[in-house]
Amino acid sequence: MPKPGPRLRLVDVAERAGVSLATASRALSGRDGVSEEVADRVRQVSRELGYVANPFARTLAGGATSTVGLVVHQVDDPYFSEIAGGVIQLADEQSLLVQICHSGRDPVHELRQIRHLIAQRVGIIIVAGSGYSDPRLETEAKDELAAYQRTGGRVAVIGRHSLGVDAVLPDNEAGGRALAGHLLELGHRRIAVVAGTEALTTVADRLAGVAAALHEVGLSLADLPVVHTDFIREGGRAAAMRILRDHPETTAIIALNDAMAMGVLSALREHRIAVPGRMSVVGFDDVSVAADLAPALTTIRLPMTGMGRMALDLALKPRAARPRRRSTGHQLIVRDSTAAP
Repeated sequence: MPKPGPRLRLVDVAERAGVSLATASRALSGRDGVSEEVADRVRQVSRELGYVANPFARTLAGGATSTVGLVVHQVDDPYFSEIAGGVIQLADEQSLLVQICHSGRDPVHELRQIRHLIAQRVGIIIVAGSGYSDPRLETEAKDELAAYQRTGGRVAVIGRHSLGVDAVLPDNEAGGRALAGHLLELGHRRIAVVAGTEALTTVADRLAGVAAALHEVGLSLADLPVVHTDFIREGGRAAAMRILRDHPETTAIIALNDAMAMGVLSALREHRIAVPGRMSVVGFDDVSVAADLAPALTTIRLPMTGMGRMALDLALKPRAARPRRRSTGHQLIVRDSTAAP
């Protein structure tokens, strides 16, 4: 059996796993053309032999590698572009490069991107975006990141609960509570919610905050129309159309991110429904364009650029015995899109 060490070659892994050199290479780089069963076997053998570990050890011996791998859900969403901006700011200060990958909110594709970054031997991996309500969807990613950290790589995540690494956690539940509380204080009771897919923990957390605010005034989330759709602008627009058709009595709409709120405003504009005269609208995140919309959007401000910096700062610190958690806080920003019903 080959011994772990600097002389270990990919061909040793291939022979031990019983596959060709090309197959072993594709499996370890996360490329297509290899069945999951074979790829898992090759990765397991590489870990047993220490093949992946040694390149990291050699690189890190002379200091951290110069590349940070950043995985985001959607590169054209302002939420993620602002997070990426924070990562890039701090990376530039530290003379690091940033490689950005797009997962499309698909846990299978996200895992493929993580494996690709590991194969590229980046020194740091940051995963930004909601986790998944079914923890089984994150098991393989958690295992890959744990193995990567054991070989000397560093990891931090944003908005993830269960990957077992350092995490920056947006104030989602408290923010949802503040949003709903604002509308309730204005006197709204016929409220609808435009939510992302139920599979996302961010959606569950923000809905939990809305539910808590409703409970304080004797209402339940079950009393409200909640439309689950894609967590993007087009999803918000489609959900608003459905609310207008099925619940015309609605006086306020809570969109669980600003991108969806933009879609809601687009649908209301198309139907010539005055905001906030006839319908109040709130969002969540306070992306940079939220203040420039017409009307300017009432929303929850998260420090997105700061979140990117926080995550990279955690990853640059020596690894702690237990995963560290950093809460972001939140701020209710009241603008022109809300008024009394």
